[in-house]
Amino acid sequence: MKKILLLTFLSFVGMTSLNAQSQKAYLKKNIAKIEKHEAILKKQKQDSKQQLKTLISKEASEQAKQQFAVDFGNYPVSLWERTNQYDEATFVKDGREYTAYYNFSTKLMGTTTAKNFYDLPEKAQYVIKDTYKSYTVGDIIEYDHNEAVTSNMMFFNQEVDESDNYFVELKRGVRTIVVIVNNQGEVSFFTRLK
Repeated sequence: MKKILLLTFLSFVGMTSLNAQSQKAYLKKNIAKIEKHEAILKKQKQDSKQQLKTLISKEASEQAKQQFAVDFGNYPVSLWERTNQYDEATFVKDGREYTAYYNFSTKLMGTTTAKNFYDLPEKAQYVIKDTYKSYTVGDIIEYDHNEAVTSNMMFFNQEVDESDNYFVELKRGVRTIVVIVNNQGEVSFFTRLK
């Protein structure tokens, strides 16, 4: 009987030892898997940081530069700049300076160019002279929207609908406002700058 009890005890100890060894192997295998996943996550984190750095960069994207060449041909760009919302290309066409705005999907949103007061529709000239007679006319920007794009453009931190417009800065003392003028000569308040 002692022999049977001793054999049972020894086989129990052997099985426990075998079970402990298999658990040890299992845990080592799990640790290796976890370390592998950590390495993958570390690589993904590095890639994400690089992508973020690229987005934050002040350098315009190569894709926007390539798209500019498709859209405008060989006009030389005097300045490429990345802003919070757009890649901007400043160039001269037919003796006039323009800025082209590309969203981060490299779609041309539109272009702007400086204008003078007499480039505005006559109706708008009259309304501005009459309604804002105590103001001095400042910069005037003509925005030509790319009709192929359905998203809106941002000017002066305000969204503008999908149409061509003029933006007219009007100054009185330290106060500066911007009015928007459509091609029909309708004038409306847009924003206050100061």
